Amino acid sequence: MAAEFGSDPGSRIKGLTIVKPIIYGNVARYFGKKREEDGHTHQWTVYLKPYKNEDMTSYVKKVQFKLHESYPNANRVIVKPPYEVTETGWGEFEVVIKIFFNDPNERPVTIYHLLKLFQSETDIMLGKKSLVLEFYDELVFQDPTPMTQHMLTNVRQISIGAYKHDVDFEEKKEKTLHNIMSAKSKIRYEISELNERLKQSKELINKLKDDIVKKEKDDKPSIKIEPIFA
Repeated sequence: MAAEFGSDPGSRIKGLTIVKPIIYGNVARYFGKKREEDGHTHQWTVYLKPYKNEDMTSYVKKVQFKLHESYPNANRVIVKPPYEVTETGWGEFEVVIKIFFNDPNERPVTIYHLLKLFQSETDIMLGKKSLVLEFYDELVFQDPTPMTQHMLTNVRQISIGAYKHDVDFEEKKEKTLHNIMSAKSKIRYEISELNERLKQSKELINKLKDDIVKKEKDDKPSIKIEPIFA
């Protein structure tokens, strides 16, 4: 494929930025008790997937999941979707997700995900059997090569029906924006209040200074000079 893009496939398209949204995270299911043979309490799956309905193999060569060293073959390499690893365990740890691209001129991207197994008391009270923890992120290709540009803009869908995620990120986005705007409004109000209090304090300080100067003048004894010779 490199031959299709000229003698210098590593050249860059200056000023071009292409963004590919992604989702990563994990799901976990509690067994209900410790497993007798190994003490494991959960089955979990850690994953990486596209945010949009598209086949990442057009630009992703492989995805490496680095698990805790206690697992056999801790470096799991997945070369085709779904990019995920399923295991069982009893503890939480950091999973290192490394994305390698088909274009060797593009550096791999590393993501760090803290595997979560244990649910909050709220989730338990709501009777949720499985835990879902996933995040939105973006792969940003700044000044990509012609090869990468071609791969990123020529992708096919991976499913015909509706393509959804466990987390409604559009709803989460709206709530986050609302919270940001509310926080900005609150900060503006607090700044205005502080400025008003500062103004009043300055006015009070100036008034006190004037009162001190006036009092010093009033308390200053008058000196009468008598002639020495009559």
